[in-house]
Amino acid sequence: MLEHISTDDGTIAVDVTGAGPLVVLAHGMGDSRHAYRFVVPQLVAAGYRVANVDVRGCGDSSATWPSYQRTDIARDLVAVVRHLGGPAVVVGQSISGGAATIAAATAPDVVVGIVELAPFTRKQGVDLVGLLRNKHHRAGTLQLAKVMTTGSLAGWMAYLDVAVPTKPVDWTQERDRIETTLQQPERMAALRAMTKTSPADAGAHLADVRCPVLVVEGSADPDWADPRAEGLRVIGDLTEGLGELAVIDGAGHYPHTETPDQVVALLLPFLRRTVGAGTADTTGTTGPRA
Repeated sequence: MLEHISTDDGTIAVDVTGAGPLVVLAHGMGDSRHAYRFVVPQLVAAGYRVANVDVRGCGDSSATWPSYQRTDIARDLVAVVRHLGGPAVVVGQSISGGAATIAAATAPDVVVGIVELAPFTRKQGVDLVGLLRNKHHRAGTLQLAKVMTTGSLAGWMAYLDVAVPTKPVDWTQERDRIETTLQQPERMAALRAMTKTSPADAGAHLADVRCPVLVVEGSADPDWADPRAEGLRVIGDLTEGLGELAVIDGAGHYPHTETPDQVVALLLPFLRRTVGAGTADTTGTTGPRA
């Protein structure tokens, strides 16, 4: 069931499926709730109510917003949880991973756990050594720079080809869908604005988080020369004992799309410990992988 939740600056589209404890899914920049197409059925089958969000500027949410900072996205996610009735675990990828941190820190009454998939949650510096040594990191960084500086659609599509090393079976159609969406000037403007945001606001809140945190990195993520090291830095900025790190071998920046079964296998024990057991104890399958 697709709902539209009104905020002061626009509407957030949320597709709500299933019954049971609440799990909120938030995708990364330039994407939509469709990114979780392989994850949602498995969580619903395991007995969870899944709220799959189109973050501001994306999917069926309003196209134009005054700001795209992680603080703004976090405010939207908290509004979704309160509208649907928490508590909830918030799962955020990339920019939304940082937003999940802020949501947990600012709304501990309704956010009882967060999962950060390939998150940009800390202020980033330029890793010159990593750029020189890691050609995939260098290639991804170059294409993102093109998007940031010129709004290059070709740059974004080239970035995705590097960032998704394990292609899902429907990648040709999915790639076409993303490209068609970003041909809309307002959607590309939202993506470009997101590339210019800093995760410093999220990093400043890491020490304020009081709920359990699961960070999931892909070992082949081109956004960092060493994704595991970045994940450990996020965990290290949390209160001791709150965070845990999992690294999926061979996955890139979109593990929920590339290796959904492995992501769900990590999610289910975490959900049981935080928001509670689902009404079923089975998971579906995503079919063969390419």
